[in-house]
Amino acid sequence: QVQLVESGGGLVQAGGSLRLSCAASGSIFSFNAMGWYRQAPGKQRELVATITTGGSTNYVDSVKGRFTVSRDSAKNTAYLQMNSLKPEDTAVYYCFLNQRRLDYWGQGTQVTVSS
Repeated sequence: QVQLVESGGGLVQAGGSLRLSCAASGSIFSFNAMGWYRQAPGKQRELVATITTGGSTNYVDSVKGRFTVSRDSAKNTAYLQMNSLKPEDTAVYYCFLNQRRLDYWGQGTQVTVSS
């Protein structure tokens, strides 16, 4: 079993920054991918960013240049640094960990960007 605990959401003005954290515990294998999805009211869930244990990253086009995903493998923790936030980034952000074709999810954290 794997447990994910997220932290770091909140309310910020447009142009501001937030950092999300996702701490994983339990049966973590040596190769996995972590990242975040987000879902805004009335919209489909969207994959925001991913990072593998090897350090490979991917981002949705709308956050490239503004968001940075990183991880501390020793702590099994991933981070999403979000800069230059826009109102359209407002959503619930869900951390995930994928290993051996199984997905594990965090509880979600609300990010609200005011204009």
